[in-house]
Amino acid sequence: MNHDHGMAAPPLSMNGTSGMHYGKKMMMMHMTFFWGKDAEILFSGWSGRRLGGGMYALALIFIFFLAFLVEWISHSRLIKPGGANNVWAGVVQSLLHAVRVGLAYLVMLAVMSFNGGVFLMAIAGHMLGFLLFGSRVFKRNMDILSSEKTSDLPPMSC
Repeated sequence: MNHDHGMAAPPLSMNGTSGMHYGKKMMMMHMTFFWGKDAEILFSGWSGRRLGGGMYALALIFIFFLAFLVEWISHSRLIKPGGANNVWAGVVQSLLHAVRVGLAYLVMLAVMSFNGGVFLMAIAGHMLGFLLFGSRVFKRNMDILSSEKTSDLPPMSC
C-alpha cells in the first residue's frame, strides 16, 4: 500500500544537495553545511550566483545585525517603570515580543540556508549582543546584586 500520496522525496546527489524542479528552473537545497558565497539567503536571488561576493558580505552583515538586535531587544528597558498605564505597557511589551520573535525566526531561516558563514555570523551577533547587553561585563556591582527586573521581556525559551 502506498502511503506517500504520490509525493516522492527529491533525490540526493553525491554532494549533499537536493534538487527540485519548478518549471524550467532547478532549485538546489543543501542538506549539509557548506562554505561559499553562492547561497540563497532569506530571499530568492539575494546573495546568489549572479550578484557576487559584495552581496554575500552584505548578507552576512545583515544576519549579524539581526542576531545582535534580538539580544538588544531581549535585554532592553524601553518601558519606564512606575507611572505607565498597565494596558499601554502590556501592548508595548507584546509588540516588543512579536518583533523579537520575528527577528529570531529570520535569523533561524537564514541559518537554514546551511551556509557556514551565515551560521558563524548569527552566532557572533548573538554572542556580541549578549556580551554587551546581557552579561556582567558592563554592569555595576549594584546592578548585579539587585533583584530588580533587568529587561522588559522574559528570557526566550523553547
